[in-house]
Amino acid sequence: MEQLPDTLDALKQNHKTSFFAYEYEKLLKQKEEVSLMLSDFTTNPDPSMGADETMLVMAREELTTLDEQIKGIVEKMVAIVKEDEEADMYPSEIIMEIRAGAGGDEAALFASQLATMYERYALIRGWQCRQVDASETSIGGFKQASFELKGQEIYKYLRYEMGVHRVQRIPATEKSGRIHTSTASIAILPMRKKLNFDVPPGEIEMELSRSGGAGGQNVNKVETAVRLIHKPTGIDVRCTSERSQLKNRERAMQILLAKLEQKKIEEDESKFAKNRKDQIGTGDRSEKIRTYNFPQDRVTDHRLKQSWHNIEGKGGIMEGGIGPIIDALQEADAAGGVGSAEDSE
Repeated sequence: MEQLPDTLDALKQNHKTSFFAYEYEKLLKQKEEVSLMLSDFTTNPDPSMGADETMLVMAREELTTLDEQIKGIVEKMVAIVKEDEEADMYPSEIIMEIRAGAGGDEAALFASQLATMYERYALIRGWQCRQVDASETSIGGFKQASFELKGQEIYKYLRYEMGVHRVQRIPATEKSGRIHTSTASIAILPMRKKLNFDVPPGEIEMELSRSGGAGGQNVNKVETAVRLIHKPTGIDVRCTSERSQLKNRERAMQILLAKLEQKKIEEDESKFAKNRKDQIGTGDRSEKIRTYNFPQDRVTDHRLKQSWHNIEGKGGIMEGGIGPIIDALQEADAAGGVGSAEDSE
């Protein structure tokens, strides 16, 4: 028989296993009573009952039945807990943060294009995507933007998008036709259901402001936008997607706690990593992972050392057609892991 995947109290508190946990406890008590009765029959037979042998047979049969029922319930609880663990490993909700890097306005425009690319890819996959917060430039690009994406095992598919994305192209404002190189960085934050991270309230500072953009008079006149700062680390989160200050504060707190836990996980992993390549598992925030070369119509993933074409055409990569690259990364992961891009040009 498989061992219980958790303590009985923990299984009772899990709404998916609570019914089975109480049934398991009840069956154990029944088994204990039958076992005690069977022991009494065996050690202290009572001739006056006249049916000791029959009672013994019935008791043993009942023990067998109880053992089968207990085994079945344990198997169900094990399966549920394993499913929850897999779901926690590959959450169905992430926060994607896109920031313009080197390159000024061109970098901001590229960051905006990347956001559109992922939004359209999410639409193709049937995932939900909505903007949590954004800071735009005067020409329409993103200095930084955060998006909430939801979909089955979405973290599994998008975790390798974290890192520095480089673009090489001729900007519309470039008169001499020179190719410019700009960058944008992407961070992927898994939103796990179980967070083992507590923060003292005194470590968090809150700032309120008015939300910008569309949303009606309420958005413009009431301070609904919330920014939370974790003072010891300087990590901050801003949320403007909800119409109420309370909801924005709750959402910002969820994201902040997830960021802090992810930071701790990354720090712990780096302590035990044998070398830098051991840390590439879910990408590195400062690693250049991909180059989008517009003049040559080529996108190269430096970890896979593979290239794809059709950047801007119908159904092209920037139109959400990034699926083949995502699939190639999944195949590499299944084959033993995605390599480092540090040795690529």
